[in-house]
Amino acid sequence: MIHHLSGKLIEKHPTHVVIECGGVGYFVNISLNTYAAIPDEEHLRIYTHLQVREDAHTLFGFYTLAEREIFRLLISVSGIGSSTARTMLSSMTPGQVRDAIASGDVPAIKAVKGIGAKTAQRVILDLRDKVLKIYDLDEVSPESNNTNKEEALSALEVLGFARKSSEKVVDAALRQDPSLSVEGIIKSALKNL
Repeated sequence: MIHHLSGKLIEKHPTHVVIECGGVGYFVNISLNTYAAIPDEEHLRIYTHLQVREDAHTLFGFYTLAEREIFRLLISVSGIGSSTARTMLSSMTPGQVRDAIASGDVPAIKAVKGIGAKTAQRVILDLRDKVLKIYDLDEVSPESNNTNKEEALSALEVLGFARKSSEKVVDAALRQDPSLSVEGIIKSALKNL
């Protein structure tokens, strides 16, 4: 297995790069996230995943280990191939993919071109426990996508409260009354912090 390539950047395109290592030019498929992160410097180090098939050996490159880890998790799901995984990582950051899986956010995953509702549900079903364990996340509730919750958490952080403790109090408030406004969430949280 090729862990990474470190060499001279010859070509850089939104879908691939060519890196010369020891006189050999490697064609490496990349996501838009990696494309945006790669500096236009001559020397480049990129983490790789080699996919071996009967008809082809294909290299996929990632600027960070986190992106490669998410890619490998995605391709382990039945029905998600390397192209679909790369499309997901071009549409969302690795953190957004991780959070969507952890929180069971089907609409966020379904928003990626080429992924339907059943595939999005399969991704969540197959990977949720792994993602929670690997990234040591607490069980994330579906209302984590609630914009009122996010605004309230941001406000509490500005007021100097730690996000982790604020999240627990805000989640408790939303469990009691999911229709709370941002102000209502903040008032309830301040009483319990």
